[in-house]
Amino acid sequence: MATYLIVANRTLPSQTLASALAERAADRDARFHVVVPATPIGAGLTWDEEASRAAAQERLDAVLARLHDLGATEASGEVGVPDPVAAVEDALRHRSADEIVLSTLPPGISRWLGQDVPTRLRSCVAVPVTVVTAATGSGGR
Repeated sequence: MATYLIVANRTLPSQTLASALAERAADRDARFHVVVPATPIGAGLTWDEEASRAAAQERLDAVLARLHDLGATEASGEVGVPDPVAAVEDALRHRSADEIVLSTLPPGISRWLGQDVPTRLRSCVAVPVTVVTAATGSGGR
């Protein structure tokens, strides 16, 4: 039984991620755990942590429903700390994963790519990290 750790925020509703999830959910024994870092909303110097967590929870609820619709045997999730690498490290303290799927926007738009999250993530985990890049209009990280 394969276990996937999905890391995404604003790209959770993207078609690119939906395709990656459907491909993995085709194995009816697949398990999913989704981590949604509560990244700041907006580009200002201040941000509302409660609003960020609420938006992340809404996206998490929607993607968990999508996974159940795809027939995933097990789908769970959590809203994590704003740093996606730290959020993954927190999640892996309580579970294992066979693959991490990181969903982000294209270079030049994505904050996570600008912060080199894929490389940072690969250097701190012992499982494959797959990056799926959502289309420009998907709105997120």
